[in-house]
Amino acid sequence: MELCAALGATGGLTPSIGAVRTASATGIDVHVLIRCRPGGFVYSRDEIEVMAFDVAAVVAAGARGVVVGALRADGSVDEAAVAGLVGQARAAGEVDVTFHRALDAAADPVAALRTVAALGVDRVLTSGGAAAAGEGLDMLARLVAEDTGVQVMAGGGVRPETIPALVDVGVDAVHLSAKTVIPDPGATGPGGGAGGGIEVTDPDIVAAARTSAHSNK
Repeated sequence: MELCAALGATGGLTPSIGAVRTASATGIDVHVLIRCRPGGFVYSRDEIEVMAFDVAAVVAAGARGVVVGALRADGSVDEAAVAGLVGQARAAGEVDVTFHRALDAAADPVAALRTVAALGVDRVLTSGGAAAAGEGLDMLARLVAEDTGVQVMAGGGVRPETIPALVDVGVDAVHLSAKTVIPDPGATGPGGGAGGGIEVTDPDIVAAARTSAHSNK
């Protein structure tokens, strides 16, 4: 399970240590998103340092994996930044490292896959460069065909009904938020946010996704 905060508003940010501890206590392997701000994936030295501290902190709080990514302004992988984050993760414990959908913002996703494979990343999360993974099947197939030893996980706009097509192109795993919106039980008030409901995981969508994925095996 990938754990993040502010998914709908920002695409996901690093969650609180309390959230990491609580989720990890369930016994599920929790992989924590390490992303210090919204926006693009070109980071300053200070931002990389913040994320390196966050890697160590979430692993100490029980995370079994971290989800990272960084690019240069030309769209290539920021090798120094990613190597540093991978190194911090390995030093903190025996955890998986996923390169997130910064891959979909890369100038050449195939070259980016090769680069992160050489840096020791275990997995990439990608829509194949499309708005939704179901529209990026050709690129996903190319990434799978690279056979780098890195797991290719399809994510982005995935719904239970789109999973069979993703499985057919050979991806190793699929990733979806499976979210729904429930009414907010309280008023937000001035300074309390925009309101409009609370995003939660829908167990029915999770069950349907699992059934769809496993029915193709």
